Amino acid sequence: MQDIKGLDLKELEKILTGWGEQPFHARQIFSWIYKKGALDFEAMSDLPSGLRRSLKESFDILSLKLIQSLKSSDGTKKFLFELKDHNFMEAVIIPAQKRVTGCISTQVGCKFACRFCASGTLGFKRNLTSPEMVEEVLYLKNNSQGRKLTHIVFMGIGEPLDNYDNVIKTIRFINSHHTFNIGARRITISTSGVIPAIKKLSGEGLQIELSVSLHSADDKTRSRLMPINKIYPLKDLISACREYIKKTNRQITFEYVLIKDINSGLPDARNLGKILKGMNCKANLIPCNVIKELNVQPPQKPEILLFRDCLLKSGINVTLRMPRGEDIEAACGQLRLRYEEK
Repeated sequence: MQDIKGLDLKELEKILTGWGEQPFHARQIFSWIYKKGALDFEAMSDLPSGLRRSLKESFDILSLKLIQSLKSSDGTKKFLFELKDHNFMEAVIIPAQKRVTGCISTQVGCKFACRFCASGTLGFKRNLTSPEMVEEVLYLKNNSQGRKLTHIVFMGIGEPLDNYDNVIKTIRFINSHHTFNIGARRITISTSGVIPAIKKLSGEGLQIELSVSLHSADDKTRSRLMPINKIYPLKDLISACREYIKKTNRQITFEYVLIKDINSGLPDARNLGKILKGMNCKANLIPCNVIKELNVQPPQKPEILLFRDCLLKSGINVTLRMPRGEDIEAACGQLRLRYEEK
């Protein structure tokens, strides 16, 4: 059967019209699924019984199977899903005082094998489809602990800009007032630095947030941490980011995962300050999660604060984000890795 989440409103209206039904029922169906969280056509009580039966015979609402869920002491919840082809992926809910963020995956595995990330440890399998990503959002919305899901970050397993078309389609879908109505400025794409896709994204006319994983301000260290740097080196990446800012008039966030004895010293901070100087950007410092398979651990707090203060003195806008869900291994790919290792 067809996944109904792969249809936009006009496509569903066309199908209903072909069935001899009124097209306004499409808006009712969308409201039931994306606003009310209905997961069964029989629950859609204001639809004619014959239409509910036709929908049930023709469409699926759900395709993911929940395998495991874990809740952290800080409120973070992580979910492991099995896909129809028996692959696995993850999604995370991150509650905060004024927002609830859904972190969704875009691929099964990852090609880019960043040293500090568990996502690529088991290799790359395939891209997620737009309906699969929409279902992640739907599941997180329905399980947001009684609070409204306010933000979406494409920061789970996979490189979003390596699955460009499906990710952009998903963003436009969840931004629609007919579905989740999540504002574009509350949606973030995180990329390891796929330059052609960054350039393409600048022409989409989307007011989304762009987050670039930097993690070092010199090519040698960044190539060690992120093999993609050998294809798209720092100089070219920073140039592409400056062009993006100029074209979109949007600020870029540079993510910087702090890893003990690799990229967390004062010389690293000074180099970072130099390459970001004068840009409409902010640096988001993130002490790394401990991942024993990758032999990485975060610096001590004094070193983290020294790094932050050095950037502030260089005139860089800095935020310090402490890891969430460490007690449930909420970093990208960790739960999937544990499950598939069994």
